[in-house]
Amino acid sequence: MALEIRVPDIGNFKEVEVIDLLVQPGAVIAVEDSLITVESDKATMDIPSPSAGVLLELKVQQGDKVAQGTLIALLDPAVADAAAAKSTPAPAKPTPAAAEKTVAAAEMAPSSPTPQPPPTLPRGSVVAGDSASAKAHASPSVRKFARELGVQLGLVKGTGPKNRIQKSDVTAFVKGIVSGTSVSARGGFALPEIPPIDFSRFGTIESKPLSKVKRLTGQNLHRSWITVPHVTQFNEADFTEAEEFRKSKAAEAERAGIKLTPVSFLLKACVAALRRYPEFNASLAPDGEALIYKKYFHIGVAVDTDQGLVVPVVHDVDQKGLFDIARELRDLAVKARERKLRPADLEGGCFTVSSLGGVGGTQFTPIINVPEVAILGVSRATLRPVYLEGELVPRLILPFSLSYDHRVIDGMLAAEFTEYLRTILSDIRHILL
Repeated sequence: MALEIRVPDIGNFKEVEVIDLLVQPGAVIAVEDSLITVESDKATMDIPSPSAGVLLELKVQQGDKVAQGTLIALLDPAVADAAAAKSTPAPAKPTPAAAEKTVAAAEMAPSSPTPQPPPTLPRGSVVAGDSASAKAHASPSVRKFARELGVQLGLVKGTGPKNRIQKSDVTAFVKGIVSGTSVSARGGFALPEIPPIDFSRFGTIESKPLSKVKRLTGQNLHRSWITVPHVTQFNEADFTEAEEFRKSKAAEAERAGIKLTPVSFLLKACVAALRRYPEFNASLAPDGEALIYKKYFHIGVAVDTDQGLVVPVVHDVDQKGLFDIARELRDLAVKARERKLRPADLEGGCFTVSSLGGVGGTQFTPIINVPEVAILGVSRATLRPVYLEGELVPRLILPFSLSYDHRVIDGMLAAEFTEYLRTILSDIRHILL
């Protein structure tokens, strides 16, 4: 009997788009093997198989919208033992019924026009090849349409949802080329278009498409940078006492199966600062006429993965101890790198912490994670000689920077926030006050 595989709980999303089919009928599937990739406004995630067996049929196609409970595949669990081999045979031959459907569809489909050579580009234009087309956001039918017209999708501006390229966009591009008018591939504030360059003229090149996560992150960061007036305030804290306390608890944390890092202290310190300055724990209303204050403290932490940057959220930081926060940070980081984050793990953030202390650097200017109004960037702590009570003593100095939305927060308030945060980080006992 075929086993139905349905979309599990994906959070508060009524529907998400299927952007990739990761397996084909006939493939041997193991438990937790990914079947499809879906994309929300915030991130991409793989939908795994809850059982092992042979994939009989995929019930969704690329571009379909799915929600919790949507049937996505049929699995034959009778051959679950083969899953351990992790072998993937060639796709199974279609059944007679499927073959008949294919033939019928082929008979009903209109004959494809003979592909035409690409139109001549305006003088001065330079084409970099097909790499940009591979990264363009378009459905298979639109890609086919563009190939028939000889259009490189990487040069076309999409007007559909999430900048998806539609047939009308391809047609408009061709009309613009034929008429000799300029067709912008980027748009937004009428910025001058950056002409494509054929870098292969200067030497050997290699083109690799961006991951879905990097594409989504890039879009969000670009939107934030051009729509939010960013200002960055810099400061540094004497982290010596907090570091000594952290090290004193390291063995106890190890016995609990966790690693107590400075980030846990940062999150608790941020909660104290957000309580004192609630404007930082708010979001601007869509009409820009009001400020929405949040009475909860959910803090996002930037995590680097091989797919790109993601920001899982630690919820209710104010209600958790340092060990609980450290454990949750570890679990979220593992899920992020294994692409197992749920949409709920990425939602509800009030404030974000981006720590580069484990890598290096002195200071940087982080970009605000809209709709939040501020983000904290933390660099590596270093030992420095500090003049205290008439003598130079070594102290562990932690540099940090706060980028904030100047529509909501003015410079004086930002300086007070960073100064208060410096005080807390220099003496963690201030959290108790």
